[in-house]
Amino acid sequence: MSTDTTTPPLQAVVLAAGQGKRMNSRLPKVLHQLAGRPMLHHVLQALQALKPNPLVVVYGHGGQALPQAFAEAPVTWALQQEQRGTGHALLQALPHLQPEGTVLVLYGDVPLLQSTTLRQMLSLCQGQHLVLLTQQLEEPTGYGRILRTAQGTVCGIREEKDATAQERAITEINTGIMALPARHLAGWLQALNCANAQQEYYLTDVVSQAVAQGVQVLTVTPEFTWEAMGVNNRAHLAQLERIYQQRQAHQLLEAGVALADPARLDVRGTLHCAQDVHIDVGCVFEGQVTLEEGVQVGAYCVLRDCRVAAHTVLQPYCHLDGVQIGPANRLGPYARLRPGCVTGSGVHVGNFVEVKNTTLGDHTKANHLTYLGDATVGCEVNIGAGTITCNYDGVNKHHTTIGDQVFIGSDTQLVAPVTVEQGATIGAGSTIVSRAPAHQLTVSRAKQVTIPRWQRPTRKKP
Repeated sequence: MSTDTTTPPLQAVVLAAGQGKRMNSRLPKVLHQLAGRPMLHHVLQALQALKPNPLVVVYGHGGQALPQAFAEAPVTWALQQEQRGTGHALLQALPHLQPEGTVLVLYGDVPLLQSTTLRQMLSLCQGQHLVLLTQQLEEPTGYGRILRTAQGTVCGIREEKDATAQERAITEINTGIMALPARHLAGWLQALNCANAQQEYYLTDVVSQAVAQGVQVLTVTPEFTWEAMGVNNRAHLAQLERIYQQRQAHQLLEAGVALADPARLDVRGTLHCAQDVHIDVGCVFEGQVTLEEGVQVGAYCVLRDCRVAAHTVLQPYCHLDGVQIGPANRLGPYARLRPGCVTGSGVHVGNFVEVKNTTLGDHTKANHLTYLGDATVGCEVNIGAGTITCNYDGVNKHHTTIGDQVFIGSDTQLVAPVTVEQGATIGAGSTIVSRAPAHQLTVSRAKQVTIPRWQRPTRKKP
């Protein structure tokens, strides 16, 4: 005798049609960001780990804003033209679902639900049972209550506006998240009615239908209380943001990262850290950021989509965006490195230096008040304070090439396209518009003139 252990097909629906009036925003609620990404992104990410097919998102308020924001996501969109409750919302997804396996129902404004919790629900459902995600709350106001028989089995859900005083005293609440047997879904949804205080079609009413038909109703409690927390206003969103960031900080600490203050860290993407990385207060990491062993990040730095090699020091207030930083660099304070910047080993980029689409060779230094754009800079180059590459003529960008061991004096303008050859020296205050030859001094200055017996003008009396 063989046992069939085949996992029932999984389908998923995310309800995301609500307006979110309490957000006081024109933006659809699920597009408000948590950790730098829309709330709906976090929900879809948790689901994609389970590989549902299809993954349907029900949208409404905001029109095409949601489909446009997630144009690249593997999502089927279902429009709820008129918002008439959660049951009505799920009904809009029904044409995209098959009557087999399990349907998982989530909400676009519950962004921190973990895939492990969803897997626990699916393991109980198996395409046969109705599984609810419930929680015990000391203060359950505003939530639907779980009704149980004397034997402890679930027999229904009562929305708070329809509940009696005795039912409101129940502390087990419905989160709204459930796993349903797909073969029953169409019949249950079509049997819903709006005879309630809000005159809406409640999805929770399928529970009493399941009980009446002998379908077992089971419950799962999330491991963390914050998993099923929804966002109704900006205060809720800020609360979940801190919970998310605290969790990120805890994971970094466990991985051997030194955080000056775990409460003052923002990861708005993915941060990969090797051992003995030190991060000071107020730093923000966006997109994909990798910090190799021994990197030190000073206070209030912002890093986006970059890689920083081992033992580099970022002093406070550096901004790095789309760059690759070599080992043992020293950057900042107040350095800005923009997309396309690549540095070699031992590079120094100092205070108020901006670098864009430029390669800096090993042991090159630009320590003060400099702009380098669209340039290739060799090794062991010294760039004096106030130097700029004039890379834009008003229409097109042009390239500057600086060879190895070049010395550029302060307040120099390099008018691209231009080449400064290996070992050249540029005198301070020069404007270089053509090739500067190797191993020679090039100077471009107006002649200094002193006018004798010159008198400053004096203010005329009225």
